Amino acid sequence: MSRSTERLRQFFRISGLALHIVVGLTLSGAVFPILRTAGRQACFRWWSRRLLRILRVEIHIHGDPDAIPRGQPALLLANHVSWLDVFVVRSAVECRFVAKSDIRQWPIVGWLVSKQGTVFVERARRRDTARVNASLESALLSGEKMVVFPEGTTTDGSVVKPFHASLLQPVVAVNGWAMPVALRYRYPDGRRNDQAAYTGDLSLWDSAKQIAAQRYLIADVFFLPPEQAVGQHRRDLAASTGRAVAEALSLPPPDKTRGTAADLPDAAP
Repeated sequence: MSRSTERLRQFFRISGLALHIVVGLTLSGAVFPILRTAGRQACFRWWSRRLLRILRVEIHIHGDPDAIPRGQPALLLANHVSWLDVFVVRSAVECRFVAKSDIRQWPIVGWLVSKQGTVFVERARRRDTARVNASLESALLSGEKMVVFPEGTTTDGSVVKPFHASLLQPVVAVNGWAMPVALRYRYPDGRRNDQAAYTGDLSLWDSAKQIAAQRYLIADVFFLPPEQAVGQHRRDLAASTGRAVAEALSLPPPDKTRGTAADLPDAAP
């Protein structure tokens, strides 16, 4: 593939992404205020799927995202690789997110995500966890699926970091269900594609250009068997769900010393 072809692809996709962001801003500012919750959810799901199509991100869903009984409190716990994760998960299931307050400061994307009812947490402020947990518990009791990224940061996809337990207390308190969700980005032959990773000093703009330059990305979403939180301590629940995610991705357990990750398998184990 020539460099000029890559740049041309990047140009057209970034242009399409810019136009799609304008559509998102219009929906959030003018249409959302007159829609009910179901209408907003449908709009954001459409917008997420369209964004992924523009960037040629192909979603492969494994497992059953509706395995938790309808109406039961459901908390989804996912590993975190990219800013794309929110849109990948959202394209597959109706849900809301708990995210770091830093995301709210992201240009445009942060504002759009906040309009979808995202609950932001300031991890540096210990007292803020109590506020977030109260909001999270209320949402779970109302029947909403909530998603957290309990690693607390992004990785390049070669490891799963230990899951923090603080945000798991609400699902324990309401005797709900915790569903591990494993995310990975790969090439067609199964090798990990780290071009989607949003880590280190990479800016959001540079990350978007990097993704847009790819011929296409495959995003695997593994919805793993849910665990009932009844009678569990939040630390045990964090440990078991973290191990489940690592196992699904053929990576070392997050609570053990990690070696070099092997290439990821082409299908779910």
